[in-house]
Amino acid sequence: MAEIILDNVVKRYPDGALAVDNFNLDIADGEFIILVGPSGCGKSTTLNMVAGLEDITAGKLIIDGQVVNDKAPKDRDIAMVFQSYALYPHMSVGENMGFPLKLAGVDKGTIQKKVGEAAEMLELTQHLDRKPSNLSGGQRQRVAMGRAIVRQPKAFLMDEPLSNLDAKLRVQMRTQVSRIQKSLGTTTLYVTHDQTEAMTLGDRVVVMRGGIVQQVGSPAYLYAHPVNLFVAGFIGSPSMNFLPGQLRGNGMVTTALGEMELPDRCRQAVERSKSSGNVILGIRPEHFEDASLVPGDKQGATFDAPIDIVEAMGSDVFAYFLMKGEEAHSADLDDLAKDTGNDLHADGVPITARLDAASHVQRGKTARLWYDSSKVAVFDAESGNNLAPGDEDVESSSAGAHRA
Repeated sequence: MAEIILDNVVKRYPDGALAVDNFNLDIADGEFIILVGPSGCGKSTTLNMVAGLEDITAGKLIIDGQVVNDKAPKDRDIAMVFQSYALYPHMSVGENMGFPLKLAGVDKGTIQKKVGEAAEMLELTQHLDRKPSNLSGGQRQRVAMGRAIVRQPKAFLMDEPLSNLDAKLRVQMRTQVSRIQKSLGTTTLYVTHDQTEAMTLGDRVVVMRGGIVQQVGSPAYLYAHPVNLFVAGFIGSPSMNFLPGQLRGNGMVTTALGEMELPDRCRQAVERSKSSGNVILGIRPEHFEDASLVPGDKQGATFDAPIDIVEAMGSDVFAYFLMKGEEAHSADLDDLAKDTGNDLHADGVPITARLDAASHVQRGKTARLWYDSSKVAVFDAESGNNLAPGDEDVESSSAGAHRA
C-alpha cells in the first residue's frame, strides 16, 4: 500500500495535443479514487502515466515517497486490471492468476498459497483448472482481478474493468470490487465513464473534462454541491434539470416554472457575484413531488405541468414533460449533450421529475407539481460556475483550486 501524489502532471503529445493539464491530486494510503468524465477527457491517459505506460511531459509522480517519473512500469510495484481482461487463453485460471509470481521467481508453494487465498476471496476456487474460454464475463474479470491481487502491489490501477459486462453482472461486480478493495485496503485508482460506478465505489471522485480536473470530492459532496454546470450534469442519474432564469429584485428569479424566491444562501451568493442577471437553475429530479402529497406548510413552489410520459417503477414514478420556453444553453451543457448523444433540441424546456409511487399523475393530463426551492442550484449563465457551490471548509478537496 502506498500514497500516490500527482504534482502538476502534464501530458502533451509530440503533435502538440494537450491530453492532461496541471493535474494535482494526493491519494492517501488505502484510498479508493475514481477518475470519471466523458470520452477523451484524459482519465485513461492519467492512469497510464501512473502505470508508466505513458511518459509524463511535466510535473512529478510520487509513489510511496519516491519520484517514479523515469521508472519502468515493472519497477513501480503496481498492478493493472484492464477492460479486456487480458488473460492467456492456453493457461488455466490458476496459472493465469499465478503467472506474475512465476515471472518474479516466487516458489511454487508460495504461488499455490497466494492463488488459493485470492481464489477463495473471489469465489473462483472451483474454477482454478478451467480455461478462460469456459468462463463467463464476470468470472473472467474476477480472474483478472485475482492476478492483480496475488502480487500484493502498492496500488491497483483499474481501467474501466466492468464496461464489457451486461447490466446485471455490472451491479454484482461493482459490489464485489468495493468489498475486495475495503478488505485488502490497497490504494486504488479506478477509471470509468459510468457515473453510477463513480457514485457507488469511490471514497473520492475526480471529475475531468478536456484534460482538466473540474472538481474533486466525495460522491455525496459532488452531488449536492457541483462546482459548475458540467459537474452538475455529469453526476447523477437521471441528470439534473436545467432551466434558464432571469434574476429580479428582492431575490426573485423567473423560469419556465414561474417565479421563485431564492434560498438565502443563493440570494446572498448571487448578490456577491454581481451576476448579469442571466442564470441557469438546476433542480434534481427527486426534488420534485406531486403537489397533492406535499404538506401545505412545506417550503417550495408549485406549478402545472403537461405530462408527456409516465414511467411507474414500483418504488418511484418518473414523469417527463416540456415547459414553454427556451432550453438552457452553455458550453458545459453542449459538451454533456454530445457525450450522451442527447444533442437533439426540444421545443421547450425538458424536465424529468421523480415522484412518490403514490402519485396519480397520468400521461396526457396536466398535473400540479411541487419542487423544493431550498435544494435549487444557481449557475451563472455565462461562466457556468455555481454561484453558491457549498462550504469549502466542509469539503476542502472541492475543485475550484484544481482548475488550471
